[in-house]
Amino acid sequence: MNIIAWLILGAIAGSIARALVPGRIGPGILPAIICGIVGALVGGWISSAFFHVGLAGFWSLKTWAIAIAGSALVLFLWGAFHNRKK
Repeated sequence: MNIIAWLILGAIAGSIARALVPGRIGPGILPAIICGIVGALVGGWISSAFFHVGLAGFWSLKTWAIAIAGSALVLFLWGAFHNRKK
């Protein structure tokens, strides 16, 4: 996939993950989109490094599941770190 597809996938995955992960993530949807893009990259790296599951094309259900799971992980960690600082 090219970089534009990763950005779109991450933005959508971040929005979906924001609906799944409880708690406040930030003042708008932009932090969730940024976490979604980072989460898609993290999810792809974790799945290939530890589970030897490669990513398929943009429309693959496996790719979307990995991106959403990675986004949820990043959003959860961000929420846990952000709430601890207060």
